[in-house]
Amino acid sequence: MSPAEPKPRWLLLVHQLPTEPSKLRVKAWRRLQAVGAVAVKNSVYVLPESAEAREDFEWIRGEIVAQGGEALVFAADAVDDLAASEVKEVFVAARRGDWGEVRERAASLAEHHGRVASGEPTAGVPLASEELEREIKALRARLAQIDRIDYFHAPGRDDARAAVETLERLLEPEPRGSSTGPPRLATADFRGKRWLTRPRPGVDRMATAWLIRRFIDPEAPFLFAERILKDEDVVPFDMYGVRLGHQGEHCTFETMLDLFGLAEPALERIGRLVHDLDLAAGTLADAETSTVGRLIQGLRAAFADDAELLEHGIVLFEALYQSLRSEASAAFLKLSAP
Repeated sequence: MSPAEPKPRWLLLVHQLPTEPSKLRVKAWRRLQAVGAVAVKNSVYVLPESAEAREDFEWIRGEIVAQGGEALVFAADAVDDLAASEVKEVFVAARRGDWGEVRERAASLAEHHGRVASGEPTAGVPLASEELEREIKALRARLAQIDRIDYFHAPGRDDARAAVETLERLLEPEPRGSSTGPPRLATADFRGKRWLTRPRPGVDRMATAWLIRRFIDPEAPFLFAERILKDEDVVPFDMYGVRLGHQGEHCTFETMLDLFGLAEPALERIGRLVHDLDLAAGTLADAETSTVGRLIQGLRAAFADDAELLEHGIVLFEALYQSLRSEASAAFLKLSAP
């Protein structure tokens, strides 16, 4: 590290899990892997300090405690007796391996389908189109997930993306249909309310705020607080334990789509994108996921005021929505042309 570079600061999650049920141990490990945390000791995981990392670790800590375990999150200037460069190399090695796995999987699928990256034919039974489509979606999702947690720009990213793009040329996946059900909440009941969420909005809160402004109340004002306010005119969202928040496997944006019965292809695509970025789930990612994630990181770095940050996030999602609607309209006109 050069003298001009700031010394990195770390977030540590220290946890102790009950011996039973064993699935809690597996679930915690998977969640830690999904957010890009690396183990520096037994039951001690580390991330570079950021608002997103703090939120990720707090969610995991809450899940562990809710299941009878113990967990603590704290910040530190150093990790045990390891130098900052050594900790960074642990992250780089982990992501280098991730990029390599994606590249190898994509190349293997392309060969199995009857082609290698150069386009030359090869032996093998091609996958059924449905199987190949599922594999491509999974690989695209994995690319987006790794990109989100590649904190120190490990080598191998471009090779992995090129391998997946080669595979994608074998099949263009068809768009998924909407699965949003009938509305359970009436938008009219929520107009004229004030909307409350936690400080430092990220992807889920930005997208949800945009959804509220566009489909529920164009004049909706937003408040920020760590705790829920006891006021019947205040509607909390994306806060711990509220209805308009994470429900099951859904992020808040997806919960809102379901509860208000909002269904159109552009909203579904935004929902998949927000789900991937917010939950680091690694499923159903679209090509623009990584780009939107980086734009949101940039907004959070550029604006210290929460209200200003949220307003810029709303503009970002309005632009994305308009782009996706235009794309869907163009595809429809092309299909309808004589």
